[in-house]
Amino acid sequence: MNQAPYFASEIAPLLATRELSSREITQSFLVRIERLDPSIRAFISWDGDLAMQAAAQVDEQRAAGQKLGPWAGMPISIKDILCTTDADTTCGSRILEKYRSPFDAHLVTKLRESGLVILGKTNLDEFAMGGSTETGFMGPSHNPWDLSRTCGGSSGGSAASVASAMSPLSIGTDTGGSIRQPAAFCGVCGLKPTYGRVSRYGLIAYASSLDQAGPFGHTVADLAQLLQVIAGHDKRDSTSLDVPVDDYVGSINEPFASVKIGVIREHIDDPGLDPEVRAAIVATIEQYKKMGCSIVDISLPNTKYAIATYYIIAPSEASSNLSRFDGAHYGFRAPANSDQVYAMAAGSKTLSPLDQMYCHTRFKGFGSEVKRRIMLGTYTLSEGYFDAYYMKALKVRRLIRQDYDNAFGSVDVVLGPTTPTTAFRLGEKVNDPVTMYLEDLFTVGANLAGIPALSMPVGKTTMGLPIGAQLQGPPLTESKLLQIAHAYQLAVGFKPELPSAVC
Repeated sequence: MNQAPYFASEIAPLLATRELSSREITQSFLVRIERLDPSIRAFISWDGDLAMQAAAQVDEQRAAGQKLGPWAGMPISIKDILCTTDADTTCGSRILEKYRSPFDAHLVTKLRESGLVILGKTNLDEFAMGGSTETGFMGPSHNPWDLSRTCGGSSGGSAASVASAMSPLSIGTDTGGSIRQPAAFCGVCGLKPTYGRVSRYGLIAYASSLDQAGPFGHTVADLAQLLQVIAGHDKRDSTSLDVPVDDYVGSINEPFASVKIGVIREHIDDPGLDPEVRAAIVATIEQYKKMGCSIVDISLPNTKYAIATYYIIAPSEASSNLSRFDGAHYGFRAPANSDQVYAMAAGSKTLSPLDQMYCHTRFKGFGSEVKRRIMLGTYTLSEGYFDAYYMKALKVRRLIRQDYDNAFGSVDVVLGPTTPTTAFRLGEKVNDPVTMYLEDLFTVGANLAGIPALSMPVGKTTMGLPIGAQLQGPPLTESKLLQIAHAYQLAVGFKPELPSAVC
């Protein structure tokens, strides 16, 4: 067959009218994965047989006249941090090598029930700890726009799979910008929903008070459709919000008037902001003015503390969450190693063989970035430092949320750059953690505040690298964010495109 359409907006009507079958569409994307993924490495695993079986089931249901969802039969990729019963869930870590979950994540169940066809599990920074998809045991993913550059992280594989049209849609997770930053770097759209809007059941935790799953797509309309599938209350997740789900799909085409957009001066004026990124954001602001929006300068004075606050809270939660991975029950296990000396800090007491196994498993199973964050988190939670660091960070987190609440008292959404720079070269920052952490400068605030945030492409640099703009809104205003972002794409005549190297 000829190559089927790449974009979800083109595929959906062809599936609904049976002009193309889900098997034909799925096979087309599997062929692209076979051809392109050896150079991009967006996937950790994929199973063509399973995908084709799921596609065939949808085709049979459609042929039988069953009522199906609007995206039944649509292929999708998911980040390898969401549990699945029919594929390993590794979190990009050797310590979960060959781990097979006995249950599906709630989000995965909703995808299956809606008839989406899971192509495979995408690459990520180990346990979602990173900003370049370089720290996982599978090695780095590559940006389809320039294979020498990062696709962002930690959901880099998901963004790259969409940008290269190895999948029309994907699911990632966002703890400090891990959906929005890769979306910006890869020239696609990505949404971090309000904390609790999408169930975290079956999402292996990095930082429990910050993690949130969300969609990737080529257009804002894709995000709306996919959020409609995955949003909702789940009683198995104590942080899941028991509030009605909006009509995201219907809301994007509603006309809007008197929208007030706040421009974050601390972000626009940041000396570290790349001039080409700044120019693209200024052009986006001018476009919204032409659309009749009111532009208001706002200040988030505590945003300067966001990185420090995030990198105390997130590692603290990680040190607790990752303590369960010791090789005793599942995943990777290293034997007790008599050649390696393990000693207790107090008295240099020799460890038992069991404790040696624990230590050696973690030493061999975790990568350097994960170890760094575990040690940082354990330190900030330790006696004598808990109040000085962790409790102080929680207080500053409240101030950051208050800044957003104050801003939303006068504006509907806030607009700024998603990232300070465009995609940097692989290896450029991996050995400089502070510089890498600063890539999250504009994104971590939304996670600390628990608010929804969206990134969409708004241009390219002279080198052809994508630039992303970020919209942030009050809690549970995903409909408003999607509506405002979709209106921009309609106004500029946005058309998704693929990098020439993968067409």
